[in-house]
Amino acid sequence: MCGIVGIWGPLGDKAQVLAESCRRIRHRGPDSNGFWEDTGAELALAHVRLAIQDLTEAGHQPMVSACGRYVMVFNGEIYNHMDMRQQLEASGLAPAWRGHSDTETLLAGFTSLGIEATLQASVGMFAIALWDRASRKLVLARDRMGEKPLYYGYSGAELVFASELKGLMPIPGFGRNLNRNALASFMRHNYIPAPQSIYEGIAKLPPGTWIEFTADDTRSRR
Repeated sequence: MCGIVGIWGPLGDKAQVLAESCRRIRHRGPDSNGFWEDTGAELALAHVRLAIQDLTEAGHQPMVSACGRYVMVFNGEIYNHMDMRQQLEASGLAPAWRGHSDTETLLAGFTSLGIEATLQASVGMFAIALWDRASRKLVLARDRMGEKPLYYGYSGAELVFASELKGLMPIPGFGRNLNRNALASFMRHNYIPAPQSIYEGIAKLPPGTWIEFTADDTRSRR
């Protein structure tokens, strides 16, 4: 189990804010934590890691693709990632592998096959945040069964996302107004179904879906 969190917007000193977010979700990844920022795009990613697939620094996140275009934080496990590697190698599309992590395999797939094809080929449990530095697009994705959680929404002018709601709480301006419809769902079903969350303005990405955000989406909030 790992944890991911990110901010896209004009908020200053994202490193300090996300450091506190990582502290709040430290139980998800006690082995290490990482931070990456694209200051020009006003986007920052953070990750707390439980090392399983690759115990070395080669598995550290946030991870940049071999081509430098994509940056990703990832929570979960891709069970067939070695098969995916072999298919990339057989087709001549594999990069020079730096390690043995499924994170690196996913990045190679996104680079060579595209986002949709790679997600469809991936068998496992996952929550992914993928930043495209070339097109300045952010993709959030969740596994088919919804085993790994992923929340997203807006906190003021910032687009924010995290594995757990407590990871969003240190972000300045994050509202804690209860979503009354979600509360009613909880009273009726004893859980809150996606896409609702307990807080207004924050949604839970439904299982088996992915969503794309562009710079226009964040500018419209300012």
